[in-house]
Amino acid sequence: MVLSGGGARGAYEAGVIRYLTHELPRRLGRPINIDIVCGTSVGAIHACYLAATAHEDDQRGARLVDLWKSMKIDEVLPLSFRDLFRIPRRLLGLRRVAERIRGGEAPERLYGLLNTQALERFVVRAVPWKHIRSNVRAGRVDAVCVAATQIATGQVAIFIENRDRHVSRWTRDPTIVARATRLTPHHALASASIPMLFPAVRIGSSYYADGGLRLNTPLAPALRLGADRVLVIALRQEPRQAHEAALSEQRVEDYANPTFLFGKVLNALLLDPIDTDLSRMRLMNEILEDGEKAYGPEFLERINTVANRERGNPFKKIHDLVIRPSADLGQLAGQVLLNMRDEHMTSPLLRFAARGLTRRSGSTPESDLLSYLLFDGNFLAPLTDLGFADARAQEEALVEFFTDP
Repeated sequence: MVLSGGGARGAYEAGVIRYLTHELPRRLGRPINIDIVCGTSVGAIHACYLAATAHEDDQRGARLVDLWKSMKIDEVLPLSFRDLFRIPRRLLGLRRVAERIRGGEAPERLYGLLNTQALERFVVRAVPWKHIRSNVRAGRVDAVCVAATQIATGQVAIFIENRDRHVSRWTRDPTIVARATRLTPHHALASASIPMLFPAVRIGSSYYADGGLRLNTPLAPALRLGADRVLVIALRQEPRQAHEAALSEQRVEDYANPTFLFGKVLNALLLDPIDTDLSRMRLMNEILEDGEKAYGPEFLERINTVANRERGNPFKKIHDLVIRPSADLGQLAGQVLLNMRDEHMTSPLLRFAARGLTRRSGSTPESDLLSYLLFDGNFLAPLTDLGFADARAQEEALVEFFTDP
């Protein structure tokens, strides 16, 4: 299973996980078996949760959903007007942090614009971290991967916990490094550190930020670890040219809104690469199939003789299944915010987001930036319901996916 990053959008993943761990086993007549689980950002937190609860009953998905629904923006991301005025000072304070680091100090966090202490405490409490190791040792999960971006080098670090705590002959790509480790909350929080908004996290002597900057949907680690079937949970609708063209006409007047533009930048950084990665994987499947048609069924065996010798990893055809939102999550966030206007809106973050939100005739307002930050049950509850419904809509495909020939 490969889990994507996207801040508060992760509630969608929780809804999918609830279906996979509770409803689908009833249809299959047995629990689902996930050998390898990889995640980035909020997907990294969910990957650790799945590994840490692999020994539990079928209610673990429901408990995860309940955790998401219980969130309140004022508690998870507390932000007062005084905090808003302090943002420039926090930015200027980065220079003092740099001086401290050069002087030999190594703070646990590098400053971000938002105070994430409450969110970090939530993550620490939500995942029974000590059980990751025991479940890996017991063979309930073969490997757990968390992707984070090392700030100093720009490399993607794949932190892997597997049974022998050893990773050999990973990849020739110098931008991706694999590190066997025992996963802790620090690894997941580093992977979920949205640039500029959330503080970077120190692991060892290096600082790490959101893995989604380079590898938001970590397909490669799953394949390198031997997966031949990959279930991907994406956090963006499938691109449709006609739909995007129509929306582009509506969006022109929003370009002057900085929160609108920042949300689109985050989309480009964190969400867009998944379709490119899937296209490459499917292209490789087609090449292998065409090779077998042209040279016979021994083609794959012969080419893998060389691949195993040169890289230690054979080529294989990968069966993939993607579950993705059937609705625009940015528009859903905008609609939820408009509905919340009638309530007592105490969060300055929500007030700031609502100020630039407008409803045009025949259209639904959108707020991509808010969809990453709206850690509030008003938004998260319908998001988990959407994930559950979208997974259920693919029940037949999921039954086939989890059934061994």
